[in-house]
Amino acid sequence: MINLNKLSTEKNNPNSKNIELQENYEILKRINEEDKKVAFCVEKKLGDISKLMDAIVENYKENTRIIYMGAGTSGRLGILDASECPPTYGVSPELVQGLIAGGKEAVFLSQENAEDNKEQGKKDLMDINLTKNDIVIGLAASGRTPYVIGGIEYANSLGSITGSITCSENSELSSISRYPIEVIVGPEIVTGSTRMKSGTAQKMILNMISTNLMIKLGKVFSGYMVDVKATNKKLIERAKYIIMETTNSTYENAERALIESGNDVKVAIVMLILLVDKKTAEKKLNNYKNNISKLIHDSTNDN
Repeated sequence: MINLNKLSTEKNNPNSKNIELQENYEILKRINEEDKKVAFCVEKKLGDISKLMDAIVENYKENTRIIYMGAGTSGRLGILDASECPPTYGVSPELVQGLIAGGKEAVFLSQENAEDNKEQGKKDLMDINLTKNDIVIGLAASGRTPYVIGGIEYANSLGSITGSITCSENSELSSISRYPIEVIVGPEIVTGSTRMKSGTAQKMILNMISTNLMIKLGKVFSGYMVDVKATNKKLIERAKYIIMETTNSTYENAERALIESGNDVKVAIVMLILLVDKKTAEKKLNNYKNNISKLIHDSTNDN
């Protein structure tokens, strides 16, 4: 028997008292009051998030993949974060992946029983040929989802770095993860509806992890997404703007550099800042494994 009363996410929130009797504005106000607490709860766990991030960066190799695993809302949030990385940072869909109990169908239609299949968590990781170079992060508000636990146990057996994001204290998932993150957001405004504060907390942390990684991989320079693919009119104009802002150039010079670079924003930036041609810019970037931040800072001694 599962004792849900021990989970803070399953307790009743005092702010929910008589909520069904309230006007729309009051209901929205109470939801907003609860949501405002989430960022502070995440802040309290920055140390744990940083430990996981340090492990990811220190152990990252060219063939490393970040794998999120979850069921229900947690699984969908992992897929959402993973799916946003390629268009935002120009990375392969292989780099950050999301797995959900029940497979692709569960993204749109709940497969509630799928989360109880511990072996499926292991099988899903086997199906993508998980290796010790990969990093697996388990997502479960309750910290007790068998599908996720099975996946983390298998990843541990291979020697992979494992982490977890839960919203319950002293959970089983936390106990088996090398880098657990427990963000205690408290009872939901609708008891047990962990798509609310718990989901918000998980999404915030996933944003932090993927963004931090992309920054360390040189996908961000001076706060701009320099791996943007200029494939349509809007993105071409955004590319020109990024070049202008990062190189202090005129619109005309930015446009010319973008054209000469073959619509490669990084190459154009290097051309303008280091005053080199396209071939030299490409060679320099290649020497730095395409990490423009390190290249520019090393070349200009600008820290």
